[in-house]
Amino acid sequence: MSQETFAHVSNLVIPTATVIYVLAMAAHAMEWATGRAAKTPAVQAEQPAEVLVGAAASTAGAAGAGASGSRGAAADGVPAGAGDAAEKAAAASRVGLLLTWLAFLLHLAGVLTRGLAAGRVPWGNMYEFSITSSLAVAVVYLAFVHRYKLQWLGLGVTLVIAAVLGLATLLLYTPAGPLVPALHSYWLVIHVSAAAISGGAFTVGALISILYLVKSRAERRVLAGGIMSPSLKRLPSAEAMDGTAYKVLAFAFPLWTFGVLVAGPIWAEYAWGRYWGWDPKEVWALVTWVVYAAYLHARATAGWRGRPAATIAIVGWLVFLFDFVGVNLLVSGLHSYAGV
Repeated sequence: MSQETFAHVSNLVIPTATVIYVLAMAAHAMEWATGRAAKTPAVQAEQPAEVLVGAAASTAGAAGAGASGSRGAAADGVPAGAGDAAEKAAAASRVGLLLTWLAFLLHLAGVLTRGLAAGRVPWGNMYEFSITSSLAVAVVYLAFVHRYKLQWLGLGVTLVIAAVLGLATLLLYTPAGPLVPALHSYWLVIHVSAAAISGGAFTVGALISILYLVKSRAERRVLAGGIMSPSLKRLPSAEAMDGTAYKVLAFAFPLWTFGVLVAGPIWAEYAWGRYWGWDPKEVWALVTWVVYAAYLHARATAGWRGRPAATIAIVGWLVFLFDFVGVNLLVSGLHSYAGV
């Protein structure tokens, strides 16, 4: 196929992927709206042993009551019909994940055909950075979704990806063209790919941290005698979410370190004849590194957990967003070629 054909395919596939991400987001929103009155197995596994034993005894008693005709009774105080709600929520979750996979495959095809249309890696302008970085978010989420049971994160992930793709298509689109001379280096592939994947992981870690703050507040309300909403009950415990965020960010930090502090300076030497020049993009990339280094250092040495760690993770993500978007659009510098 010709480059024009590849460009046409990419311009068709990217909006299609955006629509399917929106459908996946709608499925996950339905999952949250339906809620789960009954605890999920993942949540049950995190309860103390004595609680599980009590729940099992209560379930056995309820089963005996059901045999005598009390169909509407619940095993552990869960209202009748909770099983139906759980089934509907689980079905919506599966549909959302399947749609996310379909959208991801189309998204990947759109990025690849954009590169074929341009005859290079598709990272030469803000539009291409946007579709590639949002693809990295999907890659990180789908890579961790089964290992860490992250289906509950699907709503936030699909919302972010659909928003980025929508804005890129409507506001940032630039026809495929050749690279400026400074970008002609294989270090472009190494530097940007490492930054994109770590940026996707930063985004997933921030979403987990935001939900952690919501869940931990709900748990404190329960301890004070309040009631947790059915939608929040289906989330893992706040402690488990805190640990998952740490694992994701611990995966991202070495990649960002390599991309920013190793590959970036080497590429700068090739392009501009110096390893570091305090260009605005370089400065904010370093600030991002410092924030996430502080996050990992505080957890390892000061024993920071919970709300302080989640707050640092969210601040780091906001700094990363400014580095990725704000510097490109608002600040002039040697990286201005990466603008719209």
